[in-house]
Amino acid sequence: MTDSKALRALREAIVLEHLESENEHEFDTAVGAFDHPRWEIVATGQVFDGRAEVAGYYARLRDAFPDRRSTLVELHHADGAVIVELELEGTHLGSLRGEEPTGRAYRVRTTAFFVFDDARLVGKRVYGGQAPALTT
Repeated sequence: MTDSKALRALREAIVLEHLESENEHEFDTAVGAFDHPRWEIVATGQVFDGRAEVAGYYARLRDAFPDRRSTLVELHHADGAVIVELELEGTHLGSLRGEEPTGRAYRVRTTAFFVFDDARLVGKRVYGGQAPALTT
């Protein structure tokens, strides 16, 4: 088991690399941060489990919001997670879940829990998201 200070630093580095790779649309790197990729979108009840499902979600996300970016607002450590507050922004130019694109830009705060098993990233649970852009 890694000492707690080193473990926190490692987890934080994993999360920051993951967030940056999302901003750069380097989704293979973003998915590769996980020991076993698992995304939960709490607001919609969607769960993407495994490399193929998470990669598919990223492909739809990129098509729906090609200019999507996140800015880190806060980062906190918990016993089994790193919790981040993010400001997301982008423009709804494609379909995420079968809806017609609105063409609307959005900026919204969201929170994500990056769940760890020791030093292994095993899940991402997102609260909030791009819902304002999806409404007409």
